[in-house]
Amino acid sequence: MSAPAFSSKDFRDTVGAFATGVTVITTRGEEHAYGMTANAFSSVSLDPPLVLVCTIARSEGSEHLRRNGVFAVNVLGTHQEPLSRYFASKDRPRGRDAFAEVSHRVASSGSPILEGALAYLDCRLHTEHAAGDHDIFIGEVLELGTRDDAEPLIFHRGQYRLLGAG
Repeated sequence: MSAPAFSSKDFRDTVGAFATGVTVITTRGEEHAYGMTANAFSSVSLDPPLVLVCTIARSEGSEHLRRNGVFAVNVLGTHQEPLSRYFASKDRPRGRDAFAEVSHRVASSGSPILEGALAYLDCRLHTEHAAGDHDIFIGEVLELGTRDDAEPLIFHRGQYRLLGAG
């Protein structure tokens, strides 16, 4: 198989043209909770209710999801851009301090649900797949919730965006 006629930057720039919502994926194990910002999220099935999230293979996030077997998807609103940046930061607190300054409650799986999230889906790990340099985690939704009093946080071409008035 020959190498593609484009670079990884070309690929990233092209897929970056697809506007996405922004999520924080959270999980909790025996020791402590963990969270990470992700925009690779999608619904998979209505029956049973399944969603997927993608993480970098062999990353801290992948290890936590795999070990804990549960996760929650927190869909962020525009008012939560600072939370997106917090959970994307390599310098954020880890371990027991990871959620010390973050308002949240705990879902039935034990995963943190961020206060003010536009929507959340609390999941039990259904299956996992390796795909290139990422891991795909498919979760069965156990609990969910939504609110309609905020606008979604959007990410497009490497920047946070606001929806335009229709």
